[in-house]
Amino acid sequence: MAELKLNHRFDIKTNRQYLNDQLTVLHCHHYAILFTQLGLDAKQLVDGTKILQESAEDTFFKVLTSYYKNNNVMDIEDRISIAMQMFSAVGLGKMVKNSLDENGGEIEMPKAYLDEGWILKWGKNNEPVNYIGMGFVAGMVAAVFDKSIRSYKVTETQSRVMGADKSVLKITL
Repeated sequence: MAELKLNHRFDIKTNRQYLNDQLTVLHCHHYAILFTQLGLDAKQLVDGTKILQESAEDTFFKVLTSYYKNNNVMDIEDRISIAMQMFSAVGLGKMVKNSLDENGGEIEMPKAYLDEGWILKWGKNNEPVNYIGMGFVAGMVAAVFDKSIRSYKVTETQSRVMGADKSVLKITL
């Protein structure tokens, strides 16, 4: 299994953080649930949840494709392993691959920190809220299989915030 290499740098002149030379903003899951709630609340004006999901997809696609190129990571299983480690490293939780190939698959999140933060703050919800996680997985799968952004659709079929013991993401073309 390939091991993720992280290089964290803080630029004191600009007060910016970099993770593997990518400008990075690290937020706790409590902050993330607040802008997720904002995305949900704004649905009459704008599709805020789509913005969250696509922003995460764009960001992590770029982060992962850059990492794979800079570290010459070509093996599919190594790419998947690196992406799952990155998911944890940036504070999103823990993911497990149930099945995954270039046609889609299923990812399980036994730990989804956004869901856990949501439950602590507001309790259960009647719909999934982990749009950032869904975006991460969409960007990850596109990067792993050298596809273009928006190649994959990710839906949450089970959700911890809805009462399931784990979150499950379904990936389709």
